[in-house]
Amino acid sequence: MNEKFNIITSTCVPLPLENVDTDQIIPARFLKATTKEGFGDNLFRDWRYDKQDHPIASFVLNNPTYSGKILVAGKNFGSGSSREHAAWAIAGYGFRVVVSSFFADIFKNNALNNFVLPVVVSDTFLAGLFASIREDAKMEVEVDLPNQTITNKATGKSEHFQINAYKKDCLTNGLDDIDYLLSNKDRIEAWERK
Repeated sequence: MNEKFNIITSTCVPLPLENVDTDQIIPARFLKATTKEGFGDNLFRDWRYDKQDHPIASFVLNNPTYSGKILVAGKNFGSGSSREHAAWAIAGYGFRVVVSSFFADIFKNNALNNFVLPVVVSDTFLAGLFASIREDAKMEVEVDLPNQTITNKATGKSEHFQINAYKKDCLTNGLDDIDYLLSNKDRIEAWERK
């Protein structure tokens, strides 16, 4: 069983770049592993570290000003190959939510399967989030999964977001697909007996 997802209120890490693909999220050379451990260490590896493995100070994940469980990203996040490792890296780093105005479908599903909530907002709301974070790195965002709302606490503005009802149920109950089936074992067996 995974950590249940209800309401998350957190500071944010801004990544105002568009068209961030899965190879930028987790470079291909790290795809040899078959377990999820250690992927967070290599999230945005080629942007975080130089060729000598020294942190690049200008990259946001190396800036102590920004922290939190919410990654706010530019439009078209997670495009490119279908590697699930990208979602593993985001979850492994500690992000529970990624906010963007558009996600690649495969990435979106991989994120949900790994208990990372992709929240799609309007371009205007996204621009407002980036502006609020620039003004105050300690500003918070509230993501309310039961009510499917996201609120910029600096401005008070909220938007409703969409999520598949099955995936919402899985996230709120901390269930992956297997856990979900096992939780319905009695109903499945009753149906089989009919």
